[in-house]
Amino acid sequence: MDIERDALVDSARRWITLWQGADLSGFDELHAPDFVDHSASGRRPDRAGFLAGIVELYRAFPDFNGTIEDLVVDPASAKVAVRWTATGTHLGSFQGYPGTGARIRFVGIEIIRVPGGKVVERWGEWDGLGILEQLHVHAGSRKGCPQDTD
Repeated sequence: MDIERDALVDSARRWITLWQGADLSGFDELHAPDFVDHSASGRRPDRAGFLAGIVELYRAFPDFNGTIEDLVVDPASAKVAVRWTATGTHLGSFQGYPGTGARIRFVGIEIIRVPGGKVVERWGEWDGLGILEQLHVHAGSRKGCPQDTD
């Protein structure tokens, strides 16, 4: 491996490690001040919005544990693609659904752009419908949620 590729791999591994155990102390160090999240989640696309999403994830799945399955690096564009799997126990509210105690498996793909060791952009997709199915919730029904009036 060359030095540039090694640096991108190291940054991506540190970034995924950030997702382990809710220790967010390295968040600011890893994300550029002008970080942009290209997520379709509806949250703010900046650093604060992305951090809020991670905090929300930890509240719902406090034992969230991710594993890198594949890591693909393109040094020319300073991009890294990460295919990951994760597990977690649903103990807090997730997308409006109260904790169930169910142990679930997540899957997802992230692409991050990391020039100079700082994540400046992120594109991510994960199987939210699969999570809801594991929680025995139908995507079209929110029965039992506190905000429901039915």
